Amino acid sequence: MTTDNLSKYRRYVAISYVFMFLALFTVVSGILAYWFARKVTQLDSAEVWMQSQALWVMRAVTIYLIMACFAALWFIPLFFYYWDTYLWVTGCTVAGVVFSCIAILYLLNAWIKGITKFFKNKAVF
Repeated sequence: MTTDNLSKYRRYVAISYVFMFLALFTVVSGILAYWFARKVTQLDSAEVWMQSQALWVMRAVTIYLIMACFAALWFIPLFFYYWDTYLWVTGCTVAGVVFSCIAILYLLNAWIKGITKFFKNKAVF
């Protein structure tokens, strides 16, 4: 593997970590992080620790997106104006906030764990 390819793969993984952090604010950047990490996993000439980093990003973003969709389901009763007076709608909203916080903390933890290993050039798993 040439040095140019190695630096290009490192750049892809670094960009995917940047987008992984930005996924805390919008889901679109999570999809971009997944896409950049997928580019590294599809290559045969990438080093093992780099493929491990890319798989870590892909796994964390996928789990985060699933948890974010699950948390968003709890906010559906808020769209109906007449249901807003019921106590169970408030309970659903509180559950949605709790699940949203869990999803954000999961992604933040995965990002911190992955970025520290990335700067050390080590595999995450």
